[in-house]
Amino acid sequence: MARAAAVTSTTPRPGEPDPLAATNRSGAVLSRLQLLVTRKLDGLLQGDYAGLLPGPGSEAGESREYRPGDDVRRMDWPVTARTTTPHVRRTVADRELETWLAVDLSASLDFGTGRWLKRDVVIAAAAAITHLTVRGGNRIGAVVGSGGDVPAPRRGRRQPPPAGPGRLARLPARSGRKEAQGMLRAIAGTEIRPGRGDLGALIDMLNRPPRRRGVAVVISDFLAPPAQWARPLRKLRVRQDLLAIEVVDPRELELPDVGVLPVIDPETGELHEVQTADPSLRHRYAAAAAAQRAEISAALRAAGAAHLRLRTDRDWLLDMVRFVAAQRHARTRGTTR
Repeated sequence: MARAAAVTSTTPRPGEPDPLAATNRSGAVLSRLQLLVTRKLDGLLQGDYAGLLPGPGSEAGESREYRPGDDVRRMDWPVTARTTTPHVRRTVADRELETWLAVDLSASLDFGTGRWLKRDVVIAAAAAITHLTVRGGNRIGAVVGSGGDVPAPRRGRRQPPPAGPGRLARLPARSGRKEAQGMLRAIAGTEIRPGRGDLGALIDMLNRPPRRRGVAVVISDFLAPPAQWARPLRKLRVRQDLLAIEVVDPRELELPDVGVLPVIDPETGELHEVQTADPSLRHRYAAAAAAQRAEISAALRAAGAAHLRLRTDRDWLLDMVRFVAAQRHARTRGTTR
């Protein structure tokens, strides 16, 4: 029940802005977002790294041929044995951080009754995380998922399309603000397609191929059943610091008393009419929604993820500032730097 209202149809009506025109304005929107994020978040992560002097690092990198003067303790013996040429293993400086975003843009995100659509909050959260991490040579990449194609409707009652992997895209991790802005433009320009995607498959893209330790951020409404995405999330947490950003709309938590409310699920095409004047129905809906959110929170905790909830009717940036400050305080409490 909670899911039905969460995906109320947002089909464009006459007089509404053209989605293509909105896409063309994404660059200006991202520029404003960057300015907003810079003002609020700059300085929060000063002192990210315990060491001030860059050392050779301890994280294994690529191999190269041995040169006179190289440290023999970094000899890569497996590669040397295969090639019969001495090789040494390069190391990556510990101060370099690699962050990956898993951005869910399935059809259920194209909805909002607050100040923004859920899709807008997803893109804004991705912009904030990008600004926080793309500094000091840090690298950031993303995997983006949207819904799949919906079969042509048949006569009679429309049958919901089967669940599938949807459309998945990978944006390689690169350093530099220019590359990060290009990544954000690609995310903002992703078309939300009807049909049901697979959040588990999207998260699993961050597990293949295995990457060196870093940060993984999953941005979604997590409305897919936890059985679909909980296991890939736990697997991702083994090697990555994990942050889950859950995007919520107030109508997903409770229904207003507005009489008969038609709702349509853009992922399945199912249409329902709900009598919101019934107080018992609104109570059952709120209870089911609370149970659904509690199940999502429990699954995220079990996966070891830090959990940030952003709402479409609140100041998402203020919530993010408070979250980052709280995480920093918890990380440095009782220590001196």
